[in-house]
Amino acid sequence: MSVSEELREAARVAKAWPYEEARKLLKRYPDGPGDKGVIFETGYGPSGLPHLGTFQEVARTLMVRHALIEMTDWPTRLISFSDDMDGMRKVPPNVPHQDMMHQHIGQPLSRIPDPFGCGHASYADHNNHLLRQFLDHFDFDYEFLAASDCYGSGRFDDTLKLVLRHYDAIMEVMLPTLREERRKTYSPVLPISQVNGVVLQEPVEIVDPEVGTVRYVEPETGQSVEQSILSGGAKLQWKVDWAQRWVALGVDYEMAGKDLIDSVIHSSKIARILGAKPPEGFNYELFLDENGERISKTKGNGLTIEQWLAYAPPESLAFYIYREPKKAKQLSFGIIPKAVDEYYQFLAAYPDQQLDKKLGNPVHHVHAGEVPQARMPPNFALLLNLVGVASTDDKDLIWGFVKRYAAEASPESHPELDALIDHALAYFRDFVKDSLERRAPDEQEAAALRQLDERLAGLPEHADAEAIQTEVYEVGKAANFENLRDWFRALYETLLGTSQGPRMGSFIALYGIDNSRKLIAEALGS
Repeated sequence: MSVSEELREAARVAKAWPYEEARKLLKRYPDGPGDKGVIFETGYGPSGLPHLGTFQEVARTLMVRHALIEMTDWPTRLISFSDDMDGMRKVPPNVPHQDMMHQHIGQPLSRIPDPFGCGHASYADHNNHLLRQFLDHFDFDYEFLAASDCYGSGRFDDTLKLVLRHYDAIMEVMLPTLREERRKTYSPVLPISQVNGVVLQEPVEIVDPEVGTVRYVEPETGQSVEQSILSGGAKLQWKVDWAQRWVALGVDYEMAGKDLIDSVIHSSKIARILGAKPPEGFNYELFLDENGERISKTKGNGLTIEQWLAYAPPESLAFYIYREPKKAKQLSFGIIPKAVDEYYQFLAAYPDQQLDKKLGNPVHHVHAGEVPQARMPPNFALLLNLVGVASTDDKDLIWGFVKRYAAEASPESHPELDALIDHALAYFRDFVKDSLERRAPDEQEAAALRQLDERLAGLPEHADAEAIQTEVYEVGKAANFENLRDWFRALYETLLGTSQGPRMGSFIALYGIDNSRKLIAEALGS
């Protein structure tokens, strides 16, 4: 991409977190990285399907990469790495052919037959294909690498020899982190059994680091086996494997969740033992469910990326993920409407902002500087209230209201709004519909509603939202509510059936003055 000098200078002093992270790389390479460029990495375990954690890590890493591109003209790459040499510890319950899969417990994921029968070379190959489809769906710019290819092709052979040469030093790092019983059997090197193909967790003896051979006792036969760990003959234990991957691939930046802080610390120590500088990065906070508990794939709490995308556009998810990555945030269905509307608010503000403000605007990072025009006349909350009051799942009817509010809009000219209406209909149906309950107004509220009805009757049919909002505000002031918030809450509860809602001037303009007066009449029982 072409970056102006003005943008480059502004980026170098910008305070948004992707620029702060990118500056770590400027310090790492004060004289530049040379032809190698800067290598970013994200990791994926193909024992299951790509998920929200996969999305957030790749999306955030690309935000840092883009920030660096705005600061410098250095070449950059993002490697999406699949750790498909891991031994399968248990069979996922949602996978077909359970009996066949159980026969391959302990074998590398890349050597287990594809249970889905769709032509992939292995179970890992099936999931790797899904990962690439997943990343391509979001137009992520990445290079894919699989552990099976890197081990099998010999790409990791030099670092595997380094591990054997520094075996004792690596053990000194790892043994204090283990329980006493585990220390007796721990090995950084996991040979692949020549008997049954299992990734073995057996102590090894170094035979010759220069040719990559080790000796161990084969648990199936009890016999001593001498074996090369090169070219797919073994894989490395997790923290050692992460370190040697950084070294072999020249990784400069990789972020990780807070739950991997210890892994980062120990893998960094091992990378230094292997003669390399560990990558830059930071540990992001994990998402919480609506009860404040950490989201877990095993528990199935929180929401999946598919669920978010059923109710909101993907940009809103990237927006939510961008904000405050070091703060634990709730990830539940209830936060979707606010996230959507805040995304569009920042999008609408972007064109008129000064450059330094633009670089601090989340949408600049969500869209990698190519920020689209904001064209969303009614917001998501407004659409939800409209669907609720109209009591319909008829999309054409909703569009009829929208066109009265924004005559220039249509499904053809505003496809993003058309999609948002679909999301609003789905969200209302699944989360709002059964919770709506209008209450009767008290005496003070009823008098104010009558006054509002009179004022609305005096407005022209196509009065704009600001003119209507002024009348709503004036009625509330004249009615002597102790707090004007009480007036607006009364409007929401008596007219819309909810305790909070949209700006009433915008809602009445969207729903129509005549229709809104009918709502008031229903509330007054007349």
